[in-house]
Amino acid sequence: MSSAWLLPEHIADVLPSEARRIEELRRGLLDMARSYGFELVMPPLLEYLESLLSGTGHALDLQTFKLIDQLSGRTLGVRADTTPQVARIDAHLLNRAGVTRLCYCGPVLHTRPAGPRATREPLQFGAEIYGHAGLEADLEVVELALDGLRAAGVDAPVLDLGDARILRALLQGVERSRHEDVAAALARKDTAALAALTGGLPESAARGLRALAHLYGGAEVLEAARRQLPDLPGIRAALEDLAWLAHHVQRTHEQVRLGFDLGDTGAHAYYSGARFAIYGAGASDALVRGGRYDEVGAVFGRNRPAVGFSLDLKALAERIAPAPARCAVRAPWGEGQALRDAVRSLRRQGETVLCVLPGHEHEGQEFDCDRELVEVDGQWVLRVL
Repeated sequence: MSSAWLLPEHIADVLPSEARRIEELRRGLLDMARSYGFELVMPPLLEYLESLLSGTGHALDLQTFKLIDQLSGRTLGVRADTTPQVARIDAHLLNRAGVTRLCYCGPVLHTRPAGPRATREPLQFGAEIYGHAGLEADLEVVELALDGLRAAGVDAPVLDLGDARILRALLQGVERSRHEDVAAALARKDTAALAALTGGLPESAARGLRALAHLYGGAEVLEAARRQLPDLPGIRAALEDLAWLAHHVQRTHEQVRLGFDLGDTGAHAYYSGARFAIYGAGASDALVRGGRYDEVGAVFGRNRPAVGFSLDLKALAERIAPAPARCAVRAPWGEGQALRDAVRSLRRQGETVLCVLPGHEHEGQEFDCDRELVEVDGQWVLRVL
């Protein structure tokens, strides 16, 4: 017997209550971004592969589904990340001289799930600022992400800060073949592997790379880094910037717990400056990831400053408390004009009116009908249940 109802692994339908929660999150985040002055863009789901993957690196290539365009015969890719597309829009279609704030929300597709419980079809929301190299833009995207999570119901988030320039400074002059291995060892906090990989390097670089594996924790990490890492311009600037960001975030978001992980090297080749991840209380996977990636537009001929973040709305919806059922009005179905006018009037006022179709009076539904429309002395009025 054919299992026509089965879906591919890590692909799932979104059912009514979850779909409602995701859609409410989407609307809330887009409204929050608009309140900051971000403009909505909608890039296509697929593009020519060379455009979609320009400058994104090997990891995104592996995550991208490829197919042949039957019109042109060229290879297309289904986007696995929207950020390169938004960089293309900023560089070629808008081509503005000043600051541009763009946001987006749409599905992306991954060849493999990012984690054991992850979907291969995330619903990605993101926000990007182009054209400003100062920390003011970094702070703005961090605050937008925190405000969006707070509005979504994420209590006591943990903001984890790092900076890609630290690892870059320590790897300066090291052959490229070692970079990925060192980054992977740092991500695992594998001190034994780091000791082997840093053999033969200049002592200051080797000592600094080994120190990175232990430089995570609270505010004390920055002071420890100043003592343990080489006094290089890139490292000095990174530590100063992280201290500045932490200070301003603490002033405006007192509920946020701050942490630092200077050895967190996820997508280290992608970021060019401060980077951040935001976790829910007690969670091991980040809800939001972002940072500065000034080189993202270079392949499109416009290498200007860029900073932003993205998140998966499906994952976010799973981490927050389910919203209560939406209150609604129950009404009988009927052909009478007075009843139909009363139903239409309530809907125009923003009410959800559920007309009970004949023969289905005892069926349940997602909505919490706390009132009903009843006829009293020839008039249709609301009665509290």
